[in-house]
Order: sequence, then C-alpha cells, then structure tokens
Amino acid sequence: MDFQNRIGSKHGGGGVMSEAQQNVARRERLRKLALETIDLSKDPYFMKNHLGTYECKLCLTVHANEGSYLAHTQGKKHQSNLGRRAAKEAAARPTVALPSTSNPYGKRAAIKIGRPGFRATKVRDPNTDQFGLLFQIEYPEIADKSAPLHRFMSAYEQKVDAPDRNYQYLLFAAEPYETIAFKLESKEVDKGEGRMLSNWDSYVSVLFGSLFILNFFFGGGGGLQG
Repeated sequence: MDFQNRIGSKHGGGGVMSEAQQNVARRERLRKLALETIDLSKDPYFMKNHLGTYECKLCLTVHANEGSYLAHTQGKKHQSNLGRRAAKEAAARPTVALPSTSNPYGKRAAIKIGRPGFRATKVRDPNTDQFGLLFQIEYPEIADKSAPLHRFMSAYEQKVDAPDRNYQYLLFAAEPYETIAFKLESKEVDKGEGRMLSNWDSYVSVLFGSLFILNFFFGGGGGLQG
C-alpha cells in the first residue's frame, strides 16, 4: 500500500508503509467502521471519565479512545467477564414455578385437527307441541373413542360475542377436534325425564364415522341462531 508524504520518503514519492504502519491504519479503519455500526451509549459498561479517557466498568480497564475500548470488548478478558456476570445474575434471579402443561388426567394433549362435521335440525314434539333441536356431530377420529362432552353456557361466560341475555350457547368438545358452539335463544331447556336424550356409539364409525346425537326440547318456544 503506497501513500504520499510518508515519513522517510521523498515528497511525492509515495513511500511504502511499514508493517507497523499498516497495522495502525487497519486498526483505525476498523475503529471508524465499528463506531458507525455500534452505539456505545447503549453499552452499560462504557464510561467516559473526567480525564477524557474511557473506562470499562465491567473489567475496570482504562482506554485512550473508543477504538481501544471496542477492541477490548472483543477480547477474551471482557467476554469472560460477561459470561461470569450473566451466570451470577441468572443464579440470583428468583425461580418462578411455571404451570404444568401436562394433562391432569394422565392423557397426552392432542393436536387439534379441525372442526367436526355437524347437522342441526329443528324438531317438534307432536304430543306436547314443544319446539326442540336435534344435533348430530361427527367425530370419526375421536381420541380413545371416549364420549364427547357438551354443556350449555350463558352469554356472560363466553368471550367471543358481546354479552346478550337473550342468548345462550351450546358447546360440544372432543379430542382431537376443536370445540364448536351454537348460539341459541335464551329459553329454558326442558330437563324432565326423557326430554333430553343423547347417544354416542363409537362403533358406528364402521359405516358413518363416530356420531354423537343430542336431542332436547325447550320449555316454551326457542330456536337456533347460528
């Protein structure tokens, strides 16, 4: 690498840099490049003292300029101290017990595979003239062939729609399917003997897929909203 006016060379002769001078120039280029890409103000261990020099508060070293400090941060001493500080802070940090993700019933959590197929049909009892609903939910891939669960939920329990006392929700759940819900008018369900019937036969899957059936009647009028 040739430069003009190098010490020991004639004016305009472009004297050749010595190895030491090349090292100085290389360090200077690296310093300028580092200062362009690194914000030392965000370094918690960088400090400028009253003498105009720079200190590393982690290693208690003094540096003549920013470039010297940057070179120090890449060295073995600084990196080792960073590792020890991180380990010390980790040991002093209180341990927080995380909630268990295991199933309390001993069953392995299943990956959801989507919504089950379903059919909702309006029915009417010819004897009492009560209006009701018949649900048929298909679960061909149900886990362990166990019976699906269902329950009625008030509008104030759910978090999807704005609460409306005029409606209630009917939920069906079975692993590994997503839980599905139906929005119903908030009418009292007739829970008398033989007025709410459910049937689950996992062996129906041979021809039709496992099918869960729920049939119930309202005490008065009532309907399915969606």
